[in-house]
Amino acid sequence: MTAYNSYDEKKLLLLTAQGDETAFGMLFHSHHNKLGVYILKLTDSFPLAQEIVQDVFLKIWEHRSSLQQVQNFEAYLFVMARNRAFNCLKKIAREKVRNYKWAHQQEHEQDGEESPMGPIEGYDILIEDAVANLPPQQKKVYQLHNQEGMTHSAIALKLGLSTATVKKHMCLALRSIREHISAHIDSRHIALFILVHFFLRH
Repeated sequence: MTAYNSYDEKKLLLLTAQGDETAFGMLFHSHHNKLGVYILKLTDSFPLAQEIVQDVFLKIWEHRSSLQQVQNFEAYLFVMARNRAFNCLKKIAREKVRNYKWAHQQEHEQDGEESPMGPIEGYDILIEDAVANLPPQQKKVYQLHNQEGMTHSAIALKLGLSTATVKKHMCLALRSIREHISAHIDSRHIALFILVHFFLRH
């Protein structure tokens, strides 16, 4: 009979990789609450957080043989969950944008008007203006992250800055962009802008 030690996670990973359901259950009970709290903060939706946690552990079980190579299970778990959460948020964002476009089009068709350029179509111009007006260092950090897809640590290495400084420049840049956007579009479109720019573009 196998002796289980809840503190020997490496052993639990190896047993799970071999198809041991009890070991897998112990991994699940050790991590699912903490993972759920993390995903809830990202999604702000309890049902969605529950669904993501279940999906992640199901995928781990389906691909359990790969657990033998995992060195840090919690980090591995959280990366999987974060990626799953972002994919779900992107899907929700796309649906909201489609619904908005449809409602916007119907509104103008009923009025017998041609649909003018709405806020979605005008976002790129507003963003370009906002980025152009950023201080040089903020602009460089923003472009490297959002346009070239570099991580904060990679940007720090490239620019000779600390990661904390890069994060600070990024936060200030995003704040300036949001303020620029809010000054030029109706407040009810701010959330839609965030969905379009920060979810659908990544």
